[in-house]
Amino acid sequence: MSDEEHQFESKADAGASKTYPQQAGTIRKNGYIVIKNRPCKVVEVSTSKTGKHGHAKCHFVAIDIFNGKKLEDIVPSSHNCDVPHVNRVDYQLIDISEDGFVSLLTDNGNTKDDLRLPSDEALLTQIKDGFGEGKDLVVSVMAAMGEEQICALKDVGPK
Repeated sequence: MSDEEHQFESKADAGASKTYPQQAGTIRKNGYIVIKNRPCKVVEVSTSKTGKHGHAKCHFVAIDIFNGKKLEDIVPSSHNCDVPHVNRVDYQLIDISEDGFVSLLTDNGNTKDDLRLPSDEALLTQIKDGFGEGKDLVVSVMAAMGEEQICALKDVGPK
C-alpha cells in the first residue's frame, strides 16, 4: 500500500510497570507503598475493625524514600495499593565534579555520570571527606519509579 518508511521515536522503555498491586491488608511495617505518587517505606500500620457498613480500613504512616517526608493514607484492607519496585545497587565512586554530580563505576566497567550528590548533609560530608582522603568508597543507590538517589556509603579501605 505505502512505500514510505515509518519512523518511530524510541523511548527506551520496555513498558514494565514502575509499581505492582498488592492488597492493602497484606502490606506490613518496613514494606513499601505508593502514597500520592511517591515511593514510601511503611513505618506504621494500624487496622480498624469493620464498621456498620462493612470494610476494615488500614491506616499507613510512611516516609518518602527519597526526600524523607512523612505521608499518611487510609485504604480499605480489601482494596489494592500500588507497591513500587525498589532496587538497591552498589557502585564504586570514581569522581565528584564541581557541579554536584558523581561519577560511578558499574559492575560491567562502564561509568554512570547522571547522579547528583545526596541532599542529606551527614551523608554528603561523609562522601566528600572520604573522597578527599583518597579512600575507596562504595555508594548504595536506591532506585524506584524512575528516580535514583545515593542512600548509603561503605568504606572499602584505602586505595
